[in-house]
Amino acid sequence: MSVWKSLANLVAATTVAGVAGALALAPVAGISGVGITRTNETMQSSLSDLSYGDTPGVTTITDATGQPMAWLYDQRRYEVPGDQIAQPMKDAIVAIEDHRFYEHDGVDMQGTIRAMATNLLAGGVEQGASTLNQQYVKNYLLHIEAKTEAEQAAAVEQSIPRKLREMRLAADLDRDLSKDEILTGYLNLVPFGNRSYGIEAAARTYFGVSAAELSVPQSALLAGMVQSSEGLNPYTNPEGATLRRDSVLRAMAAHGYISAEEADAYIVEPLGVLDSPATLPNGCIAAGDRGFFCDYALTYLDSKGLSREQLQEGGYTITTTLDPQTQDAARAAVAGNVDPMAAGVAEVLNVVEPGSDSRDILAMASSRNYGLNLDNGETLLPQPSSLVGNGAGSVFKIFTAAAAIEQGMGLDTELDVPARYEASGLGTGGAENCPPNIYCVENAGTYQPRMTLRETLAFSPNTTFIQLIEQVGVPAVVDMSVKLGLRSYAQPGTHDGERSIAEYMKAANLGSYTLGPTPVNPLELSNVGATVASGGRWCEPDPIASVTDRNGQEVYLERPDCENVVDKGVADALAVGMADDLTIGTGAQAASTSGWSGQAAAKTGTTESHQSSAFLGFNSGFAAAPYIYNDGTTTSPLCTSPVRQCADGNLFGGQEAARSWFQTANLSPAALNGTLPALDGRYELGTTHAVLDEVVGLSEADARHVLESDGYRVEVRTVEGTQPRGRVERAVPDGLLRPGGTVTLEISAGPPARQAPAPSAPAPTGRATRPAPALPEVTQEDIDEVASQIREALGI
Repeated sequence: MSVWKSLANLVAATTVAGVAGALALAPVAGISGVGITRTNETMQSSLSDLSYGDTPGVTTITDATGQPMAWLYDQRRYEVPGDQIAQPMKDAIVAIEDHRFYEHDGVDMQGTIRAMATNLLAGGVEQGASTLNQQYVKNYLLHIEAKTEAEQAAAVEQSIPRKLREMRLAADLDRDLSKDEILTGYLNLVPFGNRSYGIEAAARTYFGVSAAELSVPQSALLAGMVQSSEGLNPYTNPEGATLRRDSVLRAMAAHGYISAEEADAYIVEPLGVLDSPATLPNGCIAAGDRGFFCDYALTYLDSKGLSREQLQEGGYTITTTLDPQTQDAARAAVAGNVDPMAAGVAEVLNVVEPGSDSRDILAMASSRNYGLNLDNGETLLPQPSSLVGNGAGSVFKIFTAAAAIEQGMGLDTELDVPARYEASGLGTGGAENCPPNIYCVENAGTYQPRMTLRETLAFSPNTTFIQLIEQVGVPAVVDMSVKLGLRSYAQPGTHDGERSIAEYMKAANLGSYTLGPTPVNPLELSNVGATVASGGRWCEPDPIASVTDRNGQEVYLERPDCENVVDKGVADALAVGMADDLTIGTGAQAASTSGWSGQAAAKTGTTESHQSSAFLGFNSGFAAAPYIYNDGTTTSPLCTSPVRQCADGNLFGGQEAARSWFQTANLSPAALNGTLPALDGRYELGTTHAVLDEVVGLSEADARHVLESDGYRVEVRTVEGTQPRGRVERAVPDGLLRPGGTVTLEISAGPPARQAPAPSAPAPTGRATRPAPALPEVTQEDIDEVASQIREALGI
């Protein structure tokens, strides 16, 4: 059979019906049939993708101001329209790769048939003769469509059938697109070495300019590199790159794009590339101390259906909620209070912005540096946003207080504060010398025998809160913590791989829950503060302001609706009750030494073993929970000044953790201008205490009769007050007011006796006492003048 007859048969075999026969005519060793079939199918389905130039690009991750902080990509490529590619670049690539580009219909038939005949005679493939259209097709299949090694090999296999299929698609491309569209798509697609794909990335990498700014010699260098982007790398093979550039310049002159004199002038110029290639970091490692936030943002997007693989290829712009001023302040605070190089201990801090319909994360910081070098105090672990440490300690008492307020207790309800309390049915162990099957708790300090709920939040006696969780119930407290923000506690497996933390705590009925002994997600803890600050409305912590695709269209993200999880009055009462911690309580010293002058609610926390400490603080504009914990392979008590692992711990939440909060908040206008809510009067003594209001002003006997008729036990004490002597000044419940509970009647002893004025010296005998000076007469004119001044001052 003649060469031309064989060639005609091959062409016929590449029709849709004869694809299998064409493949069989020229099998290639090492390439699977699956890969070849996949390539053929891809060629049939990819024309629209080729036509529209959909190629992998660079996803940019920015802070809230639009400042880039990281990039994500498989191929560093920036698609640009044809009018943003310098004309010399287009001329150079046509001159050296396909000088008949503007004349043929996608396939240079003369050159191709001649090459195919030569190849057939040689028994293989010796020559190419590809047009830019064909190179476009081949590069698309290789760099875009091929996902496996077999598919990559099939995309470039040196066989006549592949060549024929390539020609067919190249001709279709020429029919559907203009020449400039094809040239633009090709230049946006091909690799140029040093991890740059497409002409825009290449221009930035080698010359630090945009594709629109490329000069003739710069264009010639890049056009020459298409032949072998690695072999003609100007940094590793400057001589070869120079020779190839000069060849392109001569080709440009030969085909009339520049004059011979211009070519000669350009040839004597140096390559002019940057001292080193301007590559782009890939991934969150580029974000530095913002890396933890960056990682969390990507994890969050993945949970919303936008995978990392999509982001690596899609060329999206991700605008996060990270506020650079707040982030810098948070990072400086935690790194200043806990040395990034400290062995086995770290501090993390998240700042969340309260809101009724949003919950932006403004900062996410760790004292550890973000990175891979453990010897340099670096880590990639998501410390600020995962369950870590040994617990937030007494911060968890706010959940017990919230449950009690929800069940009717008021901030002024008085509670017992015993030095030791032994509880039955709340677990076992605890303090020394504890009887079997009893949970024993002692206080860390000495307190008054009775305190109001508001005072216990400030001074944090352990025994009171064990009694309180006994009254309101462990399940109610656990559920409250989940509602307010500790959502991971309800996720299966968080306790032992099967059960959730919440499920285990409720089933075991562990009173120790109020003392915060469980690992905590610091981001969720910060969001607890934001929930309370938002009047009891929970929203999902959100790191994403917007996501737009390469065309500038916003990508919809499905987010859960915000929820009213507790009554606003309950949340406001808790916030008001927590405010005293910064004036008379465990956070007061840190507030004072930090120069804090704003409003805030707060709670310090320290685990009994001193293995972690925390500080939760918030107001209407700012919520954060610095958390210090063991982050190494071993756990031990922690000491203060400096924070470190030690034999006997002395680290408390009112120390470094509290200082980190104030140091961050003092640099945040939102925190400094934030406010606390007003207290609904019903929550002073409690919402179930209407009967207590009824007895105010009654005689002791009448009040006793009312209360005892309702089933309450009555005790009496005398106080100074505003009621007449012998009347009830106030009725105070002992804990939650429930049937059979005790109410103390405070019986007024009358207003405090006024000190008699010192006797005046007797008037001299025979002389009248000097009268007091008379007030000056006030005329209507005087009144009118003052009124005018007031109106002017008020602008009315």
